[in-house]
Amino acid sequence: MNTDQKEGKVAKTIESQTAKIPSDVFLWSSLSAMGASLCLKVCKQDHLALFVGQWAAPFMLLGIYNKIVKTEGSDKES
Repeated sequence: MNTDQKEGKVAKTIESQTAKIPSDVFLWSSLSAMGASLCLKVCKQDHLALFVGQWAAPFMLLGIYNKIVKTEGSDKES
């Protein structure tokens, strides 16, 4: 592990705040985006359905980031 490079103040602040958010928030946000997209598609709002449907993946990625921050933390040493 390279100990010469440490996280900056901004990264540490973001990690300390995102670690407070329950992982379920990101999962439910992703599922909600998919559901909203389906509803919009049924209502013939195709462009908006595509736009909202694309939110699911970023929500899931934020959830993964959140989980990594909770388990590994900033500059955690083995």
